[in-house]
Amino acid sequence: MMANKKKEEPKTEETADAVQTAPEQEEQPVSEDWKDKALRAQAELVNFRNRTQREREQLWSEIRADTVTQLLPVLDNLERALEAPCTDEPYRQGVEMTLRQFMEILAKLGVSEIEALGKPFDPQWMDAVLHEEDEALGENTVAQVFTKGYAIGDRVLRHAVVKVVN
Repeated sequence: MMANKKKEEPKTEETADAVQTAPEQEEQPVSEDWKDKALRAQAELVNFRNRTQREREQLWSEIRADTVTQLLPVLDNLERALEAPCTDEPYRQGVEMTLRQFMEILAKLGVSEIEALGKPFDPQWMDAVLHEEDEALGENTVAQVFTKGYAIGDRVLRHAVVKVVN
């Protein structure tokens, strides 16, 4: 009967230390795992904030461009009104002030007119609807602008519609 019983080893300081340090060693990887998960969650949150900021800026840019594009015919009509002969000077001054204010608002939004007259034809910014020969002007030069073009930065809102010579 005694043979089946295992001998109990007396606990020494060495085995007692091993028992006490074992739970600490198990906790160490767990805390490293949680630390890693927290860092990953923090990185995901930063990425989410950056992505939503970019999306918000892109959406603002799209909305601004769409709104300005829809307002460009109004600008064309104000310019045509100033080109028409008018004997009522106060009326003419009112149209000029309205046009000037409209242009200031567009400038604040970053809208600029595409310079075309007398410039070399650039299909990125202009649409040519007529082509003529004229020795007085250079090769591939814009001789007349039918409709002004507008852009926001490098983005074309409306191409300038032009006549090209040579």
